[in-house]
Amino acid sequence: MKTKLTSVTKDYSGLRLEEAEYENMLFLNCDFTNARLNGVDLIDCTFEQCNLSNATLDAASLKNCTFIECKMLGLSFSQTRDFGFEIHVTHSNLSFASFDKKKLYKSTFTECNMEGVNFTQADLSKSKLQACNLLDALFSDTNLSGVDFRTNTNFLIHPEANTIKKARFQSQDLHRLLMGYNIIVD
Repeated sequence: MKTKLTSVTKDYSGLRLEEAEYENMLFLNCDFTNARLNGVDLIDCTFEQCNLSNATLDAASLKNCTFIECKMLGLSFSQTRDFGFEIHVTHSNLSFASFDKKKLYKSTFTECNMEGVNFTQADLSKSKLQACNLLDALFSDTNLSGVDFRTNTNFLIHPEANTIKKARFQSQDLHRLLMGYNIIVD
């Protein structure tokens, strides 16, 4: 079943969205708190000023989806389908979201609060993070090759526990790479 709508403003909190293909939809000011979006196909959809906190996305497909000024607390992308996965997130709160084992392909994150986000075993090598707060974000066995961290803040990355080839850092943030070695840099 293919669903095409141009604009939706609705309260979906706690509901299960019908397993269908949602294409070129604008979800504006919708509440998806604790909603079950399992198995849905979201293609070229935009979520603006929506609350997706603690929603479930098991076996969901997110292809070129945009999130603008959204609240996405605790949202797990780990069980979404990998094929075609691409999201673009701007001015949103992703605190405690999970991208565990996720291939993020061409995804972008701009001016987001990503406090406590789990990137364990994720592949961010083709992704862009710009001006994001990464306080307590978990990087473990994460592919960060080529990622530019120069505009991001509060990250701690252990070089031996992650792949950081050609990642870019500002010189004043090098202490964040050395903290795991228990050395002091003045």
